[in-house]
Amino acid sequence: MLYLDYAATTPIRSEVKQQMEYYFTEQFGNPHSPHELGTRAMRAIEDARKRIAIVLGGSPRQIIFTSGGTEANNMAILGGARARKNKGNHLLTTPIEHKSILGPMGALEREGFKVDFLPVDSTGMIDPQQLENFLLKETVLVSVGHANNEIGTVQPLEEIAPVLRAKGILLHSDAVQSFGKVPVRIADLGVDLLSISGHKIYGPKGIGVLYMAPGIRLEPLLYGGDQERGLRPGTLNVPAIMGLAKAVELAAEEMDQESSRLKALRDELITRALLIDGVYLNGHRSERLPNNVNLGVSGIEGQIIVAELARRNIAISTGAACSSGSKDPSHVLTALGQGREQAYEGFRITLGRNTSMQEILQLVTSLSEVIKDLSDRFKTRIFADSV
Repeated sequence: MLYLDYAATTPIRSEVKQQMEYYFTEQFGNPHSPHELGTRAMRAIEDARKRIAIVLGGSPRQIIFTSGGTEANNMAILGGARARKNKGNHLLTTPIEHKSILGPMGALEREGFKVDFLPVDSTGMIDPQQLENFLLKETVLVSVGHANNEIGTVQPLEEIAPVLRAKGILLHSDAVQSFGKVPVRIADLGVDLLSISGHKIYGPKGIGVLYMAPGIRLEPLLYGGDQERGLRPGTLNVPAIMGLAKAVELAAEEMDQESSRLKALRDELITRALLIDGVYLNGHRSERLPNNVNLGVSGIEGQIIVAELARRNIAISTGAACSSGSKDPSHVLTALGQGREQAYEGFRITLGRNTSMQEILQLVTSLSEVIKDLSDRFKTRIFADSV
């Protein structure tokens, strides 16, 4: 299979797998047990915490282990808003956020919070100059994703962070897609809360991190133990934590070189794809992740393109994997101002460590053939219910 869906998940690296195996078999102790096996496991976890903190540019104490990006996002938004409800009930986000941001925002609305959305332009970019217009004296938390999971647009967090900090408003960012592909340093971004996930960077599934700046207080989502500073009770997943630490280090070490390589492949793909009749680009042309290409074909539903390429053993997607069962058009593309029918046309191609120029050329050839074949067979709009 030609796999081009790395934004959905990545294969675990051999170095990561090797690190994890030791803690599945040899050092299998419960890190919360008082005996030697438990002590060794806890020492390993604290070492992993330090290694991840070094990469992010923070303190080990600020690293909270979670089950992944979704839990980290929920913990930040639900926990942050509830802990500050005595200061205000207003929250701000963007309409193109991942469902693990929009979901908890909706839950808080049902609790009495007010949620507003900072608009984006046709490329998915926010305007930092508009931020002040949306802030209220009751605003307690703002969540803006560092890079969008569907269209890859990278947001200027460093421009909005000083405004929020001056007003004492928490800034959370979902960096699940951006970490390991573009620089993600706490001091540079200016965030108070930051989410990352293991399986997007060739690490294990089911593990992630919430970075929490000093002085921040969150209401826990779960109760039952004092693990992770009382925010995340339950036995820590030692093998996954060790695998995550290794994946984080490798991603940081290789980021500059790998991002440059992927950007060259991305730009070649965009240039060649736009030569195909009817193809257009979604998202910002340059301020986007180095591995993300989101395209549309006028008059053809993206789902059909994905299915036809799958028949040729090429794996891409229409958008976020967690929304694959939805029959609604992409909420990200509609937020860009696209009409309902056009928003159905989008599909996402994401590149990774194993992607080569030969594979890019193979994809473009197959994409061109699929579009021509569909266009020859159908003279009107090509949607799933008409094929």
